[in-house]
Amino acid sequence: MNRSIQASRGWRLIGRLAAACGLAGAMTLTGLPGSGLDAASAAPTTVKIGGQRCDTKHLGRPYATTPRNSGFPDDPTGNFAVWAGDPKNYNYDLPGQAYDGLGAPTEAQKTQARSQDPDPKKNCDKWSKIAAASGKPSDKAMEIYARYLANKEGLSFKHWFDKRYIRNETNNHKGSSFERRLVKDFQLVGPDWLCEVKVEVFDENGKKIAERRYDAYNQKTKEFNEFKSNSKLRNDQLKVDRMIAEVKKDHTFRFNGGKTFTKGERGKIDRFNQELEQSRGKANQVRGFQRQYNAIPQTKPIRGYSQYDKWFAPGCAGATAQSAQAAPASSCGTRGPANDRIKGSGRTLDEAKRIQAEARRFDTRGTLPRGGPGGIDFTTLELRYVGGLEKGKGMAYSMKADLMPDPDETPGFGGEAKMTMASDALFTWLALTPDRMWVNLNPDQPDTIMDKEFAKTDAGRVLLQADMEMKRDFGRAMDPETAVGDRFWDSLPRRNGFPCLHSGRYWIEPEPAKVREQDGGLYILDAPLNVKSVAQDYDTPGPGKGCDLTQAEIRQGQASIDTMLTPIVKKLVNEAPKYADLRRVYTSRVAAEWIREQDARKASDFRPVINSNDVSRWPLRAPNADWDKKTVFDEMVKSFKEGDFKYELKYGGEVAVYMIGGVDFTKAPKRNISQTRFNVENRTLDTTTKTSLQSDDTSYRDTDIAYAGGDATGDTSGGGDDDDPTPTPTPHPTGTPQPTGTPAPTTPAPAPSTPGTVPTTPPAHDPDGGLADTGSGTPVGLLVTVAASLAAAGGALTWWMRRRRRESAH
Repeated sequence: MNRSIQASRGWRLIGRLAAACGLAGAMTLTGLPGSGLDAASAAPTTVKIGGQRCDTKHLGRPYATTPRNSGFPDDPTGNFAVWAGDPKNYNYDLPGQAYDGLGAPTEAQKTQARSQDPDPKKNCDKWSKIAAASGKPSDKAMEIYARYLANKEGLSFKHWFDKRYIRNETNNHKGSSFERRLVKDFQLVGPDWLCEVKVEVFDENGKKIAERRYDAYNQKTKEFNEFKSNSKLRNDQLKVDRMIAEVKKDHTFRFNGGKTFTKGERGKIDRFNQELEQSRGKANQVRGFQRQYNAIPQTKPIRGYSQYDKWFAPGCAGATAQSAQAAPASSCGTRGPANDRIKGSGRTLDEAKRIQAEARRFDTRGTLPRGGPGGIDFTTLELRYVGGLEKGKGMAYSMKADLMPDPDETPGFGGEAKMTMASDALFTWLALTPDRMWVNLNPDQPDTIMDKEFAKTDAGRVLLQADMEMKRDFGRAMDPETAVGDRFWDSLPRRNGFPCLHSGRYWIEPEPAKVREQDGGLYILDAPLNVKSVAQDYDTPGPGKGCDLTQAEIRQGQASIDTMLTPIVKKLVNEAPKYADLRRVYTSRVAAEWIREQDARKASDFRPVINSNDVSRWPLRAPNADWDKKTVFDEMVKSFKEGDFKYELKYGGEVAVYMIGGVDFTKAPKRNISQTRFNVENRTLDTTTKTSLQSDDTSYRDTDIAYAGGDATGDTSGGGDDDDPTPTPTPHPTGTPQPTGTPAPTTPAPAPSTPGTVPTTPPAHDPDGGLADTGSGTPVGLLVTVAASLAAAGGALTWWMRRRRRESAH
């Protein structure tokens, strides 16, 4: 990474002045040294190298010798090595983030912020001294306002604070902390190792045509090392690397990443290596090394100055809608890396691209999280951990999401909408009694589409729309033009040579979720959904006449659906992007039921919400604020009467397929896996989750999965660094560390609470040793009355066919 600000005493002084006075010159100062100055003017002929010892710079003292095991490990089979051990943390100072709750200065605050000196630079300096001497947040706020007012870009305060002030503070602190971590971990000490290395390139006339700074250089092995905490390579730096390689043909290069290198970044390393291998006739001239690191910003929030959000915040919900609306962010709420990543994402793809480009432009030290602001695929965002439910402490949470494969070209966006949906769903499942958590599309039951309160929420909307989409997917699966559809129609019983199928009921319901309850929290490891079907008659007439089938033939047709069609639709429900919202609200359902169980044992901050049946604080959100369940029902009825899909069959006729479905979340069954299984199948997930409450760039091991969390405090100070003793000549670890010890499993969670009440004593334990099948144990059909025949919140799949009379050719 580019250490340009601290390259020399003069540069350090200018850098401090720029930071003190609004960062107006940040791009000019930090961008110059990492780029080619005049790369096209002449061919490089001479290179000068200079730097300082790594041990003195980063560890405060020189080491007499360089250890034999100093440096980064190599893969003997190629030019790229991956560390087999677990991720590691390192701290960096980010005190300014505590002031992210500041609003734009008022006129009175502007006057006060300018009051120390008419010269903006001197004014900044004086406020900085005042804030340092007093330690008062109010003085620090004035210093920040003074810096903002000295900036000449005309930015809004929020934009300047996030994209200039915090970005500059991160650039200054995070990069150097990562470098120090690598110096310690890989013992880059002794006389062989130089850090903050300046390399100047000259042409044959002595004119400097390029300049490059490397984070480390081994004088003995003649290897230049670049450290990238986010594993993102810069093309302008690679351009100068090639110039240096042309002159220094005995020198090699290595790129060391703190995150998983993407396919594109790996490709840059491999291409550079292939070029040098061909020109030099030697293997592995450019190497890559990857080890997972998580950066922990040291920020201590300050109430009244720090921003708190209302996601997953029971304290903001209050007992009434009025009190929740009036609650200021400074007296309730959550904060943490998840909130920061969400708020930093664009609302649309175009906005995300603009944010991404600006972030890259000002990320002079390569300190952005992996992928930058658009690195997260927010469509995959799901709640995967809840804990910390002690009274008065709100809740801790961690979100899981995939990383975007190409965030610069296609950044992730829409994080706020997905986060809000997951949070609203959690409170919806808590507020409503479980008997209300279903939707039903059945033409015979127009009055039982869904509970009226449930219909006011996005969780209810998502279920009903997913139900409608499921019916269409069954129709698509029946298409005789597909291999499965063709076999399906061939497998059915016949009448006059034409296939016949009885009507049926199809619905989505949960399968047992795989969870682990330990350390006062719940890890949601997998939350699969199931698609089920049974044969069933309906009174509402369809557009055609069906066949009169025997019971044996009905079973034959149902078996064909179960074996051929249902697996296709089930796979879509569990994996397809169009069902992502359904999966998102369901993981919140699993978390909510665990919160119910914990509150049954001991009152939590969620007690006023649970079973209140008041969902007014989590309504339908834009763009679906005016959504109406009747619209979907009318769409279903039209489909039922007219048919949704018409297919030409090889038997000489036409078939119209239309179907009805349902979604039943009245139960959320789950099974608590053992400690041993958790350690083996989800190694380091517990530490990853803990880290995700502090770091905005927490990858799960070396996968393309990220975790980000938050809690009621958002305090990331005072810990996180995996500090080690000073470097000693010990060998690099080999192999994969084994799981830690296996303490006894935690006590199984209790059975669910009775709908409509908040128990004060824990329910009975599950005798099988797992978590309870949660939700209402009373059949939904009985709650709605037998006459309604809700049948487990199901629906129907029916079809009709019409034999077309063939006209004789004669």
